[in-house]
Amino acid sequence: MQLTFLGTGAGAPSLQRNVTAIALTRSHRGETWLFDCGEATQHQYMRCRLKPGKLEKIFITHLHGDHIFGLPGLLTSRSMAGILEPLTIYGPKGIKAFVENALALSGSFTTFPLTITEIEAGLVYDDGALKVTAWPMNHVVECYGYRVEEHDKPGFLDAPRLKAEGVPRGPWYQQLKRGEQVTLEDGRVINGADYLGPATKGKAIAIFGDTAPTDAAFALAANVDLMVHETTLEAAMMEKANGRGHSTTLQAARVALQAGAKRLIATHFSSRYGGQDMARLLAECQSVFPNTELARDFAVFEV
Repeated sequence: MQLTFLGTGAGAPSLQRNVTAIALTRSHRGETWLFDCGEATQHQYMRCRLKPGKLEKIFITHLHGDHIFGLPGLLTSRSMAGILEPLTIYGPKGIKAFVENALALSGSFTTFPLTITEIEAGLVYDDGALKVTAWPMNHVVECYGYRVEEHDKPGFLDAPRLKAEGVPRGPWYQQLKRGEQVTLEDGRVINGADYLGPATKGKAIAIFGDTAPTDAAFALAANVDLMVHETTLEAAMMEKANGRGHSTTLQAARVALQAGAKRLIATHFSSRYGGQDMARLLAECQSVFPNTELARDFAVFEV
């Protein structure tokens, strides 16, 4: 899996960065999930290797403009390109009205099946390979963070051992791979779990929405391999940040430390910060959580 940051700015775009959008690429085939879709996200798509036709799902954290104003343009351009693959949007209450009204009032439409699901805290999606849960954030409007978790992968089936013990190949091998019991024609009962190697632990990612400090953050990010958290303002501006439902560099780093995250990617920087300020923001984060990196537009991180 890879995370590609299409926008890393807060509130409004700047010359250095666009507003928020993060793409999660699920496999080498390029299937992509998008987390938030700020204004001009489709422009950012054209400047990187991501393909709109591979976009399967969009998860919206909240309805502030810097997180959703890119949706109408992306959806209609996807249609104009003749893409027929279905797309699902998940987001807080109101996302359905926003998208449908924007399309209707502009005389726009989609050529592909579009599903819009309004969410609450809890399980949002589970396809057996990945599951997504939503966690309530501490913002000035309803807002969620998303935890994306791979299911553990079962260990390899010890086929040579089965062969040595006289278990013939057959369709029951698929059941054995799932750790199930099968009864052979000679009456033997074979327990697949006895022939499986150790399972591979699935990876977990936490992608925060906009938030001031909240206890929910520690459960959302507990022991994740990669945590993405907003750092809208520097530590000295804590009161201003928290009063507007945002976090500082030090507050984001403390969440990563206390939650047991392995890595922190800081993003969602105020437009007051230019390139010359980024080393200072990074140093603040790393003073608490050394394994911190700063996102930048078009940066790609392996999970």
